[in-house]
Amino acid sequence: QVQLVTSGGGLVQAGGSLRLSCSASGTIFSINAMGWYRQAPGKQRELVAVITDGGNTNYADSVKGRFTISRDNAKNTVYLQMNSLKPEDTAVYYCNADIRVHRFGSRDYWGQGTQVTVSS
Repeated sequence: QVQLVTSGGGLVQAGGSLRLSCSASGTIFSINAMGWYRQAPGKQRELVAVITDGGNTNYADSVKGRFTISRDNAKNTVYLQMNSLKPEDTAVYYCNADIRVHRFGSRDYWGQGTQVTVSS
């Protein structure tokens, strides 16, 4: 009933930029926090950035000052602007959202993931 569709990944040279988008659709009462995770080969999935419904943000130390998370509540969409990309940023990036389909509770939903590759 709820689907997150992620787009914007690709191949970019070190120092370049990409913008990821993730849009939620389906039966949605409201969306609480939305965030981005990434997983590199051989490593655990890690939180990159999160934004609450009130606009508060948190970032992993490794991306502070380079990445910016934002959301458009009218479009049920979260963005991740990635600047000054480094080879270490290479990973599959996943969108996550805490979504209420009714007024009584919420649960996490995940996007399909998009590959970001940064060449040196």
